[in-house]
Amino acid sequence: MSRPAITGATVVAGVAGAPVRHSLSPILHNAWLAGAGIDGVYVAFAPPADRFAAFVEGLRGGAVRGLNVTLPFKEEALALADEASDLARAAGAANVLVFETDGRIRADNTDGFGLLQALAVQAPGFSPAAAPAVVLGAGGAARGAVAALLAAGAPEVRVVNRTRARAEAIAAALGLKVRAFGWEERDAAFGGAGALINATSLGLAGGQPLDLAIDALPPAAVVMDMVYKPLRTDLLGRAAASGRPAVDGLEMLIRQAMPSFEAFFGRPPPAEVDARALALAALRGAA
Repeated sequence: MSRPAITGATVVAGVAGAPVRHSLSPILHNAWLAGAGIDGVYVAFAPPADRFAAFVEGLRGGAVRGLNVTLPFKEEALALADEASDLARAAGAANVLVFETDGRIRADNTDGFGLLQALAVQAPGFSPAAAPAVVLGAGGAARGAVAALLAAGAPEVRVVNRTRARAEAIAAALGLKVRAFGWEERDAAFGGAGALINATSLGLAGGQPLDLAIDALPPAAVVMDMVYKPLRTDLLGRAAASGRPAVDGLEMLIRQAMPSFEAFFGRPPPAEVDARALALAALRGAA
């Protein structure tokens, strides 16, 4: 898909991470730009891990309109911002930085929005307010998921982690509706849950498997995996085989990108662009 020449009027945005080479974000955003007829471009940046702060400071003033931020920079991105949304503060991390022309940097976190939208699209019968949710992991992705579920009315969120102290830290930060569980306590955490969300890297292609039995979950519980390589993880395969609704990480990725695009380019992505089909084609090509 070709685009007009880049000029001084072209709006520039991008994604920063380490690694970032295989990010799907440039594919999605540039397709949306072309579909909307916007004079913009979206690129990938790979600043050295110890130079992210200098990289961000150099963008003050708006020559680059904004950044999506991925691992390992999300927490640092929040610390560098002059203003932050309530969601970013609750998550303790930012995946969106917007550079204003007056030099200010605004931070937001759209991961929680993406998570809730993915659940709404692929498990339309699910209500976050109907039952407790279980989140596996205690990193930034897990904390963002907990914050989003609480904001959506979850009566309780149970954080299960191999290092219980890290789960307890999330509970201490986010309030009385959050309970911490060690990995050996996971079956107890699953009881009566309406959703199980894997916010760990376990299950990634080529990585460690997620050694987890889901039999302790209620039969109607939704199972979501933030991993999207592979798209159908072992966890999601077992959930589907048991008749439980399965929600994949690719849908979350696409949904979190939508408000990012609007923040950078001033309008929502065009609905006629099939972002999921583009992402699936890119994943097949990388296989």
